[in-house]
Amino acid sequence: MLKRLKARRHEARKRREREQRRAMSRRSLLKYSIAAGAALSIPRWKVFEILERSGGKALAAEAACHPTNRSVHIVAGDGGFAWFQLLWPHNDVAAAGNANFAFHAPGQQVLAQGTDRPLTFAPQTPWQSIAGPRQVTALMSGSNETHRRNPTTATSFGDGTSMLAAAASLQSTNPTLVPVITVQNVPYGTAPGAPAQARVGNSAGMVDLFSSAASKAGGALENAADADLYRAHYQTLYSLNAAASRSTARSSFLTASGAAGLLGKNFADALVPTPDDLARYGIDGGSRNQLRELAGGLITTAKAFSLGLTSMVVLPAMQDDPHGAFNNMAGVQTTTATLGALLNGFMDDLMAIEDPGCTGTKLGDNTVITVHGDTPKTPLQRSGWPDGTPGNSNWMYVLGAGHLRSGWFGGIDRNGTARTFDPATGNDSTRPSAQMAAPASAAVTYAVAKGDMRRVRDFYDGEDISGIIREDQM
Repeated sequence: MLKRLKARRHEARKRREREQRRAMSRRSLLKYSIAAGAALSIPRWKVFEILERSGGKALAAEAACHPTNRSVHIVAGDGGFAWFQLLWPHNDVAAAGNANFAFHAPGQQVLAQGTDRPLTFAPQTPWQSIAGPRQVTALMSGSNETHRRNPTTATSFGDGTSMLAAAASLQSTNPTLVPVITVQNVPYGTAPGAPAQARVGNSAGMVDLFSSAASKAGGALENAADADLYRAHYQTLYSLNAAASRSTARSSFLTASGAAGLLGKNFADALVPTPDDLARYGIDGGSRNQLRELAGGLITTAKAFSLGLTSMVVLPAMQDDPHGAFNNMAGVQTTTATLGALLNGFMDDLMAIEDPGCTGTKLGDNTVITVHGDTPKTPLQRSGWPDGTPGNSNWMYVLGAGHLRSGWFGGIDRNGTARTFDPATGNDSTRPSAQMAAPASAAVTYAVAKGDMRRVRDFYDGEDISGIIREDQM
C-alpha cells in the first residue's frame, strides 16, 4: 500500500513537472511573440492574428488577455464574518439539523452539485447557479482574531508578506488608473512590487477618486472640446517622439496617453450607485446601513472594473459583532437574504459586461473574490453566539475564477472537532488552521495569477498546494 502511494505521488509530481514545462514554453512563445511584434513595430492586434493562424484561437486569446485576474476582497471584521458562515455553513454542522447550532435554516440546506469537495448551500446562499468546478472554495485558514476590524492571519504567507499585497503586485501588469482601492481601515499589507493603495473613508469615496478636477465646472478641461484637444495634443507629441515606438518605452507612453484621455473625463456619474442598482442588490429603505454600504461598494467596483479603472478593491463588511442575532430570527433571515442578494447582484453585473482586458469573456469570468474576517464565531451555539471557535480556528471563502478546487477543505464537525487539510492532496488533516494560512494565501494568489505557479513562487516557497488548486492545463 505504501509503495503504491509513493508511486502515485511520484507519477503526479512528474506529470506536474511536464505540464509546467509545457506551460512555460507556451507562455514564453506568447511573451517573445509580443516582444518581437513591438520591436518590428507590428500592431498588437496583428500579432494576435498571426498567433491565431499559427497556433489556434486559444493561443491568440491567451495573448489578448491580461495575465492576471482582478480581485475583490471582503473583510468582515468585528465579528461580522459570522454572517457569512450562514451562507456557506460547515457541512456537518448544517447536516446535524440541531436547532441549537448557529445555523438559521436546519433542514433547508442542500449540497452543491459537481464540486470537488462537499459544499452546503443555505436557502440564501449566492452564486448557486455557478457550475460546480467554479464554485466557492472554503479553506480553513488563520486564527481567531476576535474584535479586530483589520484581521490578517487568514491572508498571511507567514513571513510578513500579505496575500492582498502579493495579488496586487501580480496585477500591476494590468493597465489601470488606480491599481488598488481600500475602504476604511481594511488590511492591505506589504509584498515585493506591490503598488501603493488608495485608501478612502467609505464607498462614496471610491467615486471621488475618479472625479477629475480638471473636468469639473471651472476646471481647465470643463469644455469637452478642450478635453479632446488636450488628448489630441498629447497623442501628437506621442507620435512624434521617436522613443514611443520602442517596446521598452511603449508601456509608459500608453499609460500616460490613457491618463491624458481620462483627465478630461469625470467618472462620478458613471460610478455612483443608482436607485435601480441598489434595488437589484436587494437594498431598500429598510436595509441596514452595513448592507447598504457593502452594496454601494460592490456596485461602484463593478462599474470601475468595466471602465478599466482599477484591478483590486478591498471592502469592509458588517462589523456589527452579532452576539444576539438569533434572538431575532426574522432579522437573521432578512440579513442573510440581503447579503445573498447583493452578492448575486454583483456577479450578475460582472457577467453582463464584456471584459475590456480579455476579448470574448465577461468580467465575472476573470474576477477572484475572497471573504475573511476576525472571527466567524462558533457554529455550534446560537445562544449568545460566542466569539470562540473550536481549536481557535478561522477560515476563508474564495471564488477562484475556476482555478481552485471547489468545496470545503477542512471544517468544523458537529462534535466540535476542527479539521484542516493537507495542501498537497486536499485530504483532511489535524494541523491547526493557523498553519494553513500560507498555503491558502498561495492558492488565492494562484487564482489571481490565472494558474501560473511560477509567479506565485515569487511570494511563496512553502509546501505543495496541488490538492487545492486546479492545475494549469495549458
